[in-house]
Amino acid sequence: MAGSAASLKFTVRRKAAELVAPAGPTPRELKRLSDIDDQDGLRFHIPVIQFYRRNAFMSGRDPAAVVRDAVARALVHYYPFAGRLRELEGRKLAVDCTGEGVLFIEADADVRLEHFGDALQPPFPGLEELVFDVPGSSEVLGTPLLLFQVTRLSCGGFILAVRLMHTMSDAQGLVQFLAAVAELARGATVPSVLPVWRRELLEARNPPRPGFAHREYDEVPDTKGTIVPLDDMAHRSFFFGAKEVAAVRSHLAPGLRKRATTFEVLTGCLWKCRTVALAPDADEEMRMICIVNARGGKGKGKESAIPSGYYGNAFAFPVAVSAAGELCARPLSYAVRLVKEAKGEVDGEYMRSVADLMVQRGRPHFTVVRAYLASDVTKAGFGDLDFGWGRPVYGGPAKGGVGAIPGVASFLIPFKNAKGEDGIVIPMCLPGPAMDKFVEEMGKLLRPAAVDVADMFPAMIKSAL
Repeated sequence: MAGSAASLKFTVRRKAAELVAPAGPTPRELKRLSDIDDQDGLRFHIPVIQFYRRNAFMSGRDPAAVVRDAVARALVHYYPFAGRLRELEGRKLAVDCTGEGVLFIEADADVRLEHFGDALQPPFPGLEELVFDVPGSSEVLGTPLLLFQVTRLSCGGFILAVRLMHTMSDAQGLVQFLAAVAELARGATVPSVLPVWRRELLEARNPPRPGFAHREYDEVPDTKGTIVPLDDMAHRSFFFGAKEVAAVRSHLAPGLRKRATTFEVLTGCLWKCRTVALAPDADEEMRMICIVNARGGKGKGKESAIPSGYYGNAFAFPVAVSAAGELCARPLSYAVRLVKEAKGEVDGEYMRSVADLMVQRGRPHFTVVRAYLASDVTKAGFGDLDFGWGRPVYGGPAKGGVGAIPGVASFLIPFKNAKGEDGIVIPMCLPGPAMDKFVEEMGKLLRPAAVDVADMFPAMIKSAL
């Protein structure tokens, strides 16, 4: 982000939050979430943010009114979003489809889009004002499952912020719903992709029989205080274009250099640099959690295929594990290979096994002790959401470090920098001194190793969330 934007100050004038209910009648029923949806690690609200330029063709149209009306019409099809969560036996979550609606805030800000800088990326100044936490709205049970805030800018552009209760959907599911809102805003009568509930597809077997070790849910005591402290956290984003990715890739062994995806290369790099920066004891066990999408029918039977239109959570948290000393001392290939192996475990049978474990062990949180999590949203589609004003200048996660345990997660977000180069931006959240060390370590891997350029072609990136 441009240096001047980091200190940007502006005033947001908000109208009172209101509830937007479905525009037509919807069923009143109780719908159980899947056993992937309601695990502890997804019981939080996650913010995304979209920045839109002024569009002369939309002159006279109020983005707040357009989005509000389209949300109401989309909720007829996606009516569970208008309900409220309830907890049943065994901590099981279900949506009470009450039709009460989602929160909507209309606002104006005395700032222009260009004041945010040439390269829009997290962390965004004034984020708390752009996605306002309505008092009492961020509980898990009995509160609105979505919050929308449309903030009009003085230049004629606007910012759309959306906060989602993560147990309802993953990034792909949220984008599917927002794409429906966008289509209706542009004049469609029905969404082109109709929603599929089918949460029973990812329910545990009876009796549950986990078939994998699932070290992502190990019970690990934090004996050395190694959960990252939340005070004095530094937020910073890092850009990886073709040049930067090639430089990092050059540090890999030749065979792995060709086989590793961009996600695996960058995740291994982040894990190694972050571990060096945090300087844990050599014998401490470090964890790299990868978000891996289970969509795409990799299951061993028809029952495990995730259908088109499914908007629930359909991903796993496979984990790579290494002693800190090994991770710091060994070449980058070591970290990347561990990430690749962890990702490779996930298929339909793995998802069933996670669901079984959830029921068997009371829906535990994934292990956060000495853990770091990476989620790839480069293919999720936030950048394609057009409500009539064109595609966003930036679309995607509002910040890094979000989650039930803040500071643990990073996103890989598609991004075009100020030079017009396409790439990936990754927001990081670390204690101040560790961030300085992280930048230093990253600098070493961004200096290309001496290799044959013909060895450098990147494998296709596969979106993970």
